[in-house]
Amino acid sequence: MLDVATDPGADQGRITGETLLDLRNITLRFGGVEAIKNISFDIREGEIRAIIGPNGAGKSSMLNVISGFYVPQEGEVWFNGSRRPPMKPYEVARQGIARTFQNIALFQGMTVLDNVMTGRLNAMNAGTMSQALWFGKARREEVENREKVERVIDILEIQHIRKVPVGRLPYGLKKRVELARALAAEPHLLLLDEPMAGMNVEEKEDMSRFILDVNDELGTTIALIEHDMGVVMDLSDRVVVMDYGRKIGDGSPDEVRNNQEVIDAYLGVSHD
Repeated sequence: MLDVATDPGADQGRITGETLLDLRNITLRFGGVEAIKNISFDIREGEIRAIIGPNGAGKSSMLNVISGFYVPQEGEVWFNGSRRPPMKPYEVARQGIARTFQNIALFQGMTVLDNVMTGRLNAMNAGTMSQALWFGKARREEVENREKVERVIDILEIQHIRKVPVGRLPYGLKKRVELARALAAEPHLLLLDEPMAGMNVEEKEDMSRFILDVNDELGTTIALIEHDMGVVMDLSDRVVVMDYGRKIGDGSPDEVRNNQEVIDAYLGVSHD
């Protein structure tokens, strides 16, 4: 449930940069059902932008539009100042957008290190022969990619499990490994789909700290979907609120916290 209490001393957010992603009048339909209805909002460089709303609000559909899994029937997606044409997810990833998923999508039989290394696939350009013999460009790429992956492993404090098969890990650590894999791609924009789902209080505190570290130390812009309103209000610079595919609120955590339409949506208040 949304905490509607006002905290006069709450942080109103950091000063952020230019617009990185601009969603303009996005409408997404599945048959006769409108999952997203004419929604516009932006994400600025360096900020943590939360997308919240009750179940069925269209939040994950919006994340899928941003990451290229869905192509909206109406509206425009602008990224880095340019209008983005319809793209496949791998093309969007090459633009600098990475994501995690509600349900963990890791290679269970592979080690943590090998899973995280898969996040570097778009950075591997050596030819097949060079990779097979591991010389020249392939060797230089491998060294460079390992260095970048090791930095991510250090930031997320998973050095002690780097050689452990992912299938042996507890749930909270698997979520951290998935975050590491996304970060290994060095994204300009990182999309987190319910990063705290299924976690206990201690695991949520750890994940919140890591998200802030990624934002501060790497300068990564983050958009996240999250149901824990305490986490949202603590982490976010700005919050956009969806309900039944519509946008019903957009602003700082305090502005959203005191928006009557947002309060009604979370409390289940009906209007005649």
